Formats: sequence, structure tokens, C-alpha cells
Amino acid sequence: MTSIETGSVEIDDVDPAIREFHRIMNRDYARYSVGFDGGAVARRHIAEQVREPWRAGGPAMADIRETKAPSGVRLRIYTPHKAEPGRTLIYLHGGGWVMFSLDTHDRLMREYAHRSGVVVVGVDYALSPEDVYPRAIDDVSSAFEWAAGGGLGSGYEAPSIILGGDSAGANLAIATAMRLRDGGRRMPDGLLLNYGAYDTQERSSHARYDGDNYMLTRAEMAAFWRDYLGGESPEACAYARPLRLDGAGLPRTFMCIAECDILRDENREMAELLRNAGVDVNEHVYAGTTHSFLEAVSISSLAAKAFDDAAAWLKITV
Repeated sequence: MTSIETGSVEIDDVDPAIREFHRIMNRDYARYSVGFDGGAVARRHIAEQVREPWRAGGPAMADIRETKAPSGVRLRIYTPHKAEPGRTLIYLHGGGWVMFSLDTHDRLMREYAHRSGVVVVGVDYALSPEDVYPRAIDDVSSAFEWAAGGGLGSGYEAPSIILGGDSAGANLAIATAMRLRDGGRRMPDGLLLNYGAYDTQERSSHARYDGDNYMLTRAEMAAFWRDYLGGESPEACAYARPLRLDGAGLPRTFMCIAECDILRDENREMAELLRNAGVDVNEHVYAGTTHSFLEAVSISSLAAKAFDDAAAWLKITV
């Protein structure tokens, strides 16, 4: 356990509930990884098993249904009780562009729908290494255009749309917005970015929060980038690294940042880049939290607070 020395007393820098979440995660990854062959398909299967208990419970929806955008990408639509037509959050799960799914993030999407009253649309974008950059951005763009064109039906012909996600999903959200902007097309009305990956270059937080005592390691992140870029140089994949791009003209943005995360510093830099470009940024750094901490909402008051903060922002944004 990593700790901070205070006199003769050592204090863990991770919140106790998040530490328990991390402990259970590590235990279950070790249990399900017996005989693991190292391939992407096996990694996804293990991740689904490990995260199954954490997506259980939580708020019920008035309706959950699935459909497809014209491009064929699968969408899952969460309609909360007392939903207001025209208020939509398109949400993109994390997982390093390689793992996770609509199922691993089912509870996260239900929490956002219930707490904010918005309809949430999850996107089953193509994963790497089978499909590399920019395929996932293409899928997200297709889902956004489907929603903007009234795909949700009556009352949603001209919806207010927030684009959001966590980790790799946050990367895809802002990258899609930037590509839409640069193409002169309609952009989302807001961005909801949870502990995103925005650059291939390491920063001080990579060394500070690396290792098994935290949720995401440098080696894992480097492997995710390799799979996503598919052998191309980072310089050849401009929208893969949104921290290297111009933030001008992007919509108002909510940023949830985990303090004890190797990606912390690039998240703080992204907030600064957007503010310097004139974007209205609502930045929250949650002390004692690690990467993926929102998934711990069943036991963590910090995760619940982060959802409430985002829901309050959504209510005045959409």
C-alpha cells in the first residue's frame, strides 16, 4: 500500500472506500486470470467478469432499449423516469480502446440518467487492436449524427446533446468534437470528460501513481496506446492526442479528475488548455480517488458526489 509519511504515522493517500474497491478488483483479476492466454478476447472476458458485481444494483430506468445508427454501430438507450425530451448524453465507455463494453458501464449510464434526468445513449464503438484509429471516432461521429438527426424519435428532432465518456471514452468524446469542429459540422453542446487519456507523452503523475497500488499503470497505458494506434506514429494520428490540438471553439466542459491517477497531470493540462482557449470549464479534482473510481459508486461517497456534481452541471447545460 502506498502511503504518505506524517511524522511517525503513515497514511494511505487513497480514500478507504476506493482502496477497498481497488483491493477487490485486484483479487478478482488474479482469480479470473488463471490460465490467461494474453490475447485481447481473453482480456475482455476477464474484465467483464471482474466488473460484473460493480454494475449491479443502482437506479431503475423507465426504459432500456437498443438500436443501431445508420453506420451499423450498436447503441443502448437509457430513458429515466421523468425524462425531459431533447436532453441527451451520449456516453463512451473506457477501457483503453481495447476492453469494456456497454455492459461494464451499464450502471454508470443509469446513474447519469437517473441523477440528471437526461436520456443516455451508450455507444458500442469498435475496439482495438482489431479496429485501430480512427475507427472508434468514426463510430462516435455516426452516433452523434444519428442523435442530432432525430434518431431518438419525437421530441428529439433538434436535441441538446452532451458528448461524454471516461478514460479512453473521454479521449474519444473530445477528439470527436474537435474533428466535427474542424470539419465545419455541428458540435455537441457540452463535453463530460472523466479522467481522460489525452496524450502519449508521460508526465510527473505517471511516475507518482504508477504500480499495483493504483488502478492504472504506465505499462498498461503504453500498451493501450500501441493497440489503438496500430503501429502508426502518434504524429500521424492527430485526433488521437487532443492535448496537442487547439481547444478554441469547443463547448462548455465538465472535467472529473482523479487525484491518484497516472493521467492526473494531463487532465489538469487539458483543463488549462481549454480555459486558455476561452472554453467554460468546470473542473473537479477528487482527492483520494484513483482511475475508474466512478465504478465504485455502490460503496463510495466520493463516486456518488462526482455523479451528483456532473448531474448538476448537466441540468444547466442540456
